[in-house]
Formats: sequence, C-alpha cells, structure tokens
Amino acid sequence: MTTRMIGPEAEARLDWIALTDALAAGHALPRATVADTFLYRGDDTLLTRSAWIDGLGLAVKAASVFPGNPAGGEEMVNGVVNLLDDRTGRLEAIVDFHLVTRWKTAGDSLLSARRLARKDARRVLIVGAGKVAASMIDAYRALFPDAQVSIWNRSPQAARDLAARTGATATEDLERAVREAEVIATTTMARDSIIRGAWLQPGTHLDLIGAYRPDMREVDDEAISRAALFVDSRQTTIGHIGEIQIPLDNGTICESDIRADFYDLPLGAYARPDDDAITIAKNGGGAHLDLMTARHILQVAG
Repeated sequence: MTTRMIGPEAEARLDWIALTDALAAGHALPRATVADTFLYRGDDTLLTRSAWIDGLGLAVKAASVFPGNPAGGEEMVNGVVNLLDDRTGRLEAIVDFHLVTRWKTAGDSLLSARRLARKDARRVLIVGAGKVAASMIDAYRALFPDAQVSIWNRSPQAARDLAARTGATATEDLERAVREAEVIATTTMARDSIIRGAWLQPGTHLDLIGAYRPDMREVDDEAISRAALFVDSRQTTIGHIGEIQIPLDNGTICESDIRADFYDLPLGAYARPDDDAITIAKNGGGAHLDLMTARHILQVAG
C-alpha cells in the first residue's frame, strides 16, 4: 500500500455540512482512545494528539503553537497529521496539517451550532480576526446562508481587514455586539475572559474555540453558570482547558453541569433545551476529531 499525500488542493471538494455529518457518524462508532501531550517553552507550545477509533483507524497529529511567529511573517500554528490504517497500523496518508486543522476546528463548532443554535438565528458575531475566525465565517454561512456577520478584534484594523475580505461588518463595541448577536464564536488567544455573562441575551449560542491551555479562557464564570453547557469531548476538555477547569476548580460548576458531549449525539442529548436558553459549546478539538476529519478528507479526495 502506497502512502498517499493529501494536499490543500483537496479543499475544493469539501463541504461544511457534509463534514459535520461525518463527525456525527464518527461519534456513533466505538468510543475513541485518545492521548495528549503538552510541552511548553514560555508562550510556545508543542501539542501532540493521538487517537484510535476501532474501524476508522489511527491518527497522530503534532502541532506547534508559537504566538510570536506572525510578527516575523510565519504561521503561528504548524505541524503534521499522520493517518494510519486500522487493520495493519501502516501509514496510510499524510494529510495537509493546515487543511485538517481548518476543517476540523470550524467543523467541530459548526456541528455544535447545528444542534444548539436557534434555527432562526441570523446575527453572527466573530470575536477575533485570525485564520480560525475566517473559517468560522465560511462555516456559519453554510448553515445560515442569510447570516449578518460582525467581527470584533482587539486590533480594530485586523477586524476591518477581515470584514473587507469576507463581506462582513467590523465593530469596535464588543458589549453591544454580544448583546445583539444570536450566534457567537470566540477565536482569540485570550488568557482572561473577554465575554461577560451579563451581556448575554436569552436564546444566544456561543461556540468557544480559542482557549486550549489550562490557563486560558474567553468567557467569565457568569457566562458559564448562566448557560446550558456542552463540550465536544469531556475527555479532552475537563482537566485540560481553563474554560472548563477553572470554573470547576472554583466551584462555579460541577462536572454534572456539562449536559452532553458529541458521544451523546446518538441519544439526542446534545440539543438546545428551549428557545430562550443560552447555550455554550466548548470546542476542545481532540485527536479523535482530527482522525474523523482526516479520514473524511481522504475519502472525499478519492
């Protein structure tokens, strides 16, 4: 068996809604075995994620996150995705890292929005103006074709630049934008909360994406305590990401307050409680999602 190389050209064949269907189908398979390792050097991080799903295969993804890279014209996040055959363990494909990461990250949150956002939602707020923010605009527009998208960023010029490229609207008033939004995606590198629970209106859905370390979070305790709380995976968020672990440690919530993760999709538990509920979905982006996404990309590439 020849190892295949799947590059960024495969993106032309991909579809956001089809990917979320593949992710949902992946969670109907036997539960993944996953393992993460983190190495730190100051603000720099090496994250290695591995997953094995019986019947789907194995994946090993190594990602380096160097926040200082953009200042020198380099990508902040780099790495490699290896897809191994389920039967033999042989290296089946090397799938473009940035392709897998873009589609896995946005697809993860889009699956949450399909299940948790109100069907009549149209006002979308993107917090952040980087690559993930741009991906979320594309993904949300696949679900909400008539969406009115606003962008807020700490650097207003970056928000204006992304808005100009995507046909969205830049805003400098975060509180007002949050109060008016029906769907919100946070895509920042914030260590401290930038979204206040007091700003959230009934019926709002939030996809929390940016925080990936134990010392990072994008919303405060009031937001977490007011919301119906969901995660993509209990295993890769509890004990790993400050968004969930900090309010657990300080007693704001307990583990039973997490209503469901994606493995509860077949049971129908990953669902909006009612129209007025505030819903939060924490995107932890575990390696099992990389495996499902890489496998989907390989199948679509033909």
